[in-house]
Amino acid sequence: MRSIFSQVRFYLYAILTTSMVTIPLYFLRGYLNTSTIALIYLLPVLLSTTSWGLGPGLVAGFAAFLTYNYFFLPPYNTLIVGHPQDILSLVVFFGVAILTSQLVGRAKQNLTAAMERERELARLYELSVALAGANGLEAIARVVLNQATDAFCATFAVIQVQAFSGGEAFEVWSEPLDLSPGRLPTVVSPLQTARGLIGEIRLWRGEVPLTPSEAKLLQTFATQGALALEREALLQAETRAKVLEESDRLKSALLSSVSHELRTPLATIKASVTSLLSGEVDWDSQSRQDLLETVDEETDDLNRLVGNLLDMSRIEAGALQPARQWNELEEIIDGALKRMRHAIEGYQIELDLPDNLPLIPVDFMEIQRVFVNLLSNSTKYASPGTMIQIKARVRDPEWVWVQVTNQGPPVASEHLDHIFEKFYRVTNADEITGTGLGLSICKGIIEAHSGCIWAENLTDRFAFSILLPRIWEGKSISMAGVEAT
Repeated sequence: MRSIFSQVRFYLYAILTTSMVTIPLYFLRGYLNTSTIALIYLLPVLLSTTSWGLGPGLVAGFAAFLTYNYFFLPPYNTLIVGHPQDILSLVVFFGVAILTSQLVGRAKQNLTAAMERERELARLYELSVALAGANGLEAIARVVLNQATDAFCATFAVIQVQAFSGGEAFEVWSEPLDLSPGRLPTVVSPLQTARGLIGEIRLWRGEVPLTPSEAKLLQTFATQGALALEREALLQAETRAKVLEESDRLKSALLSSVSHELRTPLATIKASVTSLLSGEVDWDSQSRQDLLETVDEETDDLNRLVGNLLDMSRIEAGALQPARQWNELEEIIDGALKRMRHAIEGYQIELDLPDNLPLIPVDFMEIQRVFVNLLSNSTKYASPGTMIQIKARVRDPEWVWVQVTNQGPPVASEHLDHIFEKFYRVTNADEITGTGLGLSICKGIIEAHSGCIWAENLTDRFAFSILLPRIWEGKSISMAGVEAT
């Protein structure tokens, strides 16, 4: 109803404008010729067309035609035209008025359409930029909601998204300003994709309906939002699939490695125990001792394997919290050598540790496990009879540098950055035994101590280098063993 009244009002304005021009011309008609008056009458036509549109401009042109004939063409105050030339002038005037209103109206329509397209492009650009920075389905829906609320001057808005592509249904809404209970939305726009309907946008904005251009823009908003939601859902589904695929791959690698590592020591333990329990053979004391030592060694290997698996699970869960105490590095290394005494029997062990090494704030057992794993790695790749060296130096007031080297073959440069990854094997698994977790565990333990570890090829040697912190809770132990801040 308001829209109809507004249109009628514009037509009345056009007639009023023509009347306001007619009044002064009526008193001046003795001083102006008809051609001048005709030109002046084009002014209300142009004004009405540019201000209120083509329809009011045509009405102004027709009103000007009638008043021009009635007041300014003899005989005056009648619609009768006395001279044929005046008839021609009247026809030309009417044609010019109509043509002028048509041209000006069309130009205004084109200008209005261009401005609307510019506003639409600006809104769509803002929407695309906002969507580019949104991560997650609810964040994307929130962006579309905010942009739609602002673009269409909505007092309240809701976006409902159905469950699709493995996701859950949800909805987002704006803060209501003045929404009566049970009031129906002004407009509902579906979120439609090639896969089907995935939701809808609901807008409330008073009694004013959407114009055709606004309805088209809202549909574009809905299409862009639906595509963004679908793209994000597909991306999340792809990520989940990749995670599951990687999880299956790691699980298969773990089962393959662990089953192989468990089978060998278990078979040895089983054979030794079966032999000891058998009453058919009279074992002398030395043979019995050898079998028991074999069982002891294989049990240590199993214990080390289980310990590596537990450490790896704690590292991945972020639950590895070192129980730090001030410890002697030499004592930690000595404990690791004792645990690995049987594995390193055929190797030359060289220790290069200064007598005045300071204490370091580390978890004794965890750092010992690091050295056990590094020694185990060295025995797997270096030939028996070669040298394994452990060297330590005070790098500066904050760090102690430790290096474990062996005379095994160099590692290709493309493998150096990956050897600390889980299950990464430089050689084929059937050539070198192990689960592929030892170096990954070393990296996790060292980093949990705020240190770092790396591998490098040296001249005729391969080395693991470690930096361990000397500072703990803002304090360090000096070279002389005196505490200093």
